[in-house]
Amino acid sequence: MSDSVKQAAAELPKAIAASARLVDSALDAVLPQPAGRQARVQEAMRYAVQAGGKRLRPFLVLHSARLFGVDDSRSLRVGAAIEALHTYSLVHDDLPCMDDDDLRRGRPTTHIAFDEMTAVLAGDALLTISFEILADARTHPSAEVRCALIARLAEASGHSGMIGGQIIDMLADASFGVDDVIDLQRRKTGQLFEFSCEAGPLLGQATHEDRARLKAYAEEMGVVFQITDDLLDVTSTLEKTGKAVGKDAGMGKQTLVTLLGLQGARAEAQTRARRAVEALGPYAAQAPELSALPFFLLDRDA
Repeated sequence: MSDSVKQAAAELPKAIAASARLVDSALDAVLPQPAGRQARVQEAMRYAVQAGGKRLRPFLVLHSARLFGVDDSRSLRVGAAIEALHTYSLVHDDLPCMDDDDLRRGRPTTHIAFDEMTAVLAGDALLTISFEILADARTHPSAEVRCALIARLAEASGHSGMIGGQIIDMLADASFGVDDVIDLQRRKTGQLFEFSCEAGPLLGQATHEDRARLKAYAEEMGVVFQITDDLLDVTSTLEKTGKAVGKDAGMGKQTLVTLLGLQGARAEAQTRARRAVEALGPYAAQAPELSALPFFLLDRDA
């Protein structure tokens, strides 16, 4: 790592926390205040979103957009949209018919705090409002840009992206190999990271080459994220992660950790982190936060 990236890596926790605070404010502004007969589902929407987290996807939107001179007020709205959609996926993932989890980020999951019906509807509402945010002229004055953001997020989150990855995950068995797992994870997790990085050049109306460069970065960084997440499931604790651990092994799921072993998975993550920075090309020096993030993920413990 260059000196600027090393310095950025040391300061990254502060940068991520600062970005999260900005995103939390943006989310508070765009989410409905509970009122009327629909108040319960609005309360559940806010409960799910306010569970916290690092807000990495909005962080990627914010810093990829800054490369192209985009005002933070616009990228934060896109960040709020992607976080609302990501939260919907977590609410639904936690349901008894999916992963059947009782804890998320150290507190009861939405269907436990409310009920299963309300959790389903709150997830649906968060999915819907993400596109409402992107369609608003306050996100970008250009209708063409707004349509491009909506189309890309629909692709990333739909049947060939996140939802496609989820059904593959639910039906996966012990026959899955490394390539199968990477394909699954790129769809289920990586596609939202790719959208988050592509949002910057889309907002900035940059070139296709710029968008391809940020997408390539996100592809590699997404694998790093998933490997470290799988490592935490094996090596960490409920107290640190705020959710149940050891579930992959208990369910017989194949991951890059089970296929490559702990050391092999860590080595693969390190290789992918280097590739991510290489993919940034000339932007690596201009966006040290993006360059530092894959290496920061390697050392995360929650």
